[in-house]
Amino acid sequence: MLTDPMQDQPREARVWAWYRRPLVFLGLGMVVGAVLGAAFVHFLKGGPEPAVVEAPPHPAAPPPTNLTLRKGHTFQDALHGHGMDRNLAERILHAFRSHLDFRRLKPGDGVEVHYDPAGGVSRVVYRQSPVDIVEAWKDGDAWAAGKRDVQVDRRVASVAGALEGSLFESIEGLGEHAQLVLDFAEIFAWDFDFAQDSQPGDRFRMLVEKIYTGDQFVRYGRILVAEYEEAGGKVHTGISFTDGSESGYYTPAGESLRRAFLMSPLEFSRITSRFSHARRHPILGGVRPHLAVDYAAPRGTPVFAVADGVVESARWLGGNGNTVTLRHRSNFKTMYNHLAGFAKGVRAGTHVKQRQVIGYVGSTGLSTGPHLDYRVMKDGRFVNPLKQIFLPGKPISPGARPAFVEARDTLVRQLHQAVAAMSGTDPKS
Repeated sequence: MLTDPMQDQPREARVWAWYRRPLVFLGLGMVVGAVLGAAFVHFLKGGPEPAVVEAPPHPAAPPPTNLTLRKGHTFQDALHGHGMDRNLAERILHAFRSHLDFRRLKPGDGVEVHYDPAGGVSRVVYRQSPVDIVEAWKDGDAWAAGKRDVQVDRRVASVAGALEGSLFESIEGLGEHAQLVLDFAEIFAWDFDFAQDSQPGDRFRMLVEKIYTGDQFVRYGRILVAEYEEAGGKVHTGISFTDGSESGYYTPAGESLRRAFLMSPLEFSRITSRFSHARRHPILGGVRPHLAVDYAAPRGTPVFAVADGVVESARWLGGNGNTVTLRHRSNFKTMYNHLAGFAKGVRAGTHVKQRQVIGYVGSTGLSTGPHLDYRVMKDGRFVNPLKQIFLPGKPISPGARPAFVEARDTLVRQLHQAVAAMSGTDPKS
């Protein structure tokens, strides 16, 4: 007869064994169910999850190198100084040549060298200004280049003020750049001598184009209309107008402001000695003729040819020091004495244009300090440069006069309205 082995166990053990059996069966069922469920899911998915293999990252290109053209260095020097292979540099320069005038490069211009992921040069960018950008890029085994198109915005602005000190100081004091001073003065260079005629209290005003890219100022465009009012009330006006293919500045009456001779061979200076037949000589003593006008200016100041002409001589001339003599039309000659040196290419027989730099202010010969001794001869006789009246250029043609009158009236009205708005006055007053 078979007996239950649990009968010999204490009552508590027998009770626990009774309840444990269903729990064991339940646990086994859950395990089997989980295994069967996983198998069913595996069957539905059609196989194991594919392993995810990450692709190796592409190597990043090195950051571009920024170079700056230094004084006395060429574009080629900048590339070679960067360590670029000479053969590669020559190919890049050859691509640039048809789009970049190497003679106009200047210190401070920026050069960017870009690379491919392998570290080879892929692109070179030359920046002369925010809008003057030329770039060369690798095109297969060759190099190509082109000018980058940069969107610009032309805005017309009014600039006005009173003369306090020099014209330079007065316009720059309004937050403008030196180039605007030069552009304004050039309009009246044939009509007004800022060296001898400007006085404190004179007023200047103009409408000028300002060129921007985004919010960044790039440069000045044209001065559309300019006025210089002397303290005594006389107003000099220059209106920009294009008559056919000829652009220039004209008086309100349509006369050209451009004349055969400039009023002065220096941009800005002051007269220290005038034309005289009896002046006490500062070095030799005694009363002697001074058949010139002396302009005081810092050593090295550029000296302009006052008119188109031919260089008769450029040499040392005793007490006059380094001297340039120019021969002009209508039997005029001009002399520029005490120069520190001559401009490149200025020698006997060469042709020069009006406003071309022919030399630099110095103190050579019998001179007490840096200045320019400027002389004018007519028919072989010295004449007072400050009293010569030279013929103006061509006036507005009859066919263009209606368009000129309309442009004149519009620009002058806009100028006066802008200046009145700045000062809070009535433009009609």
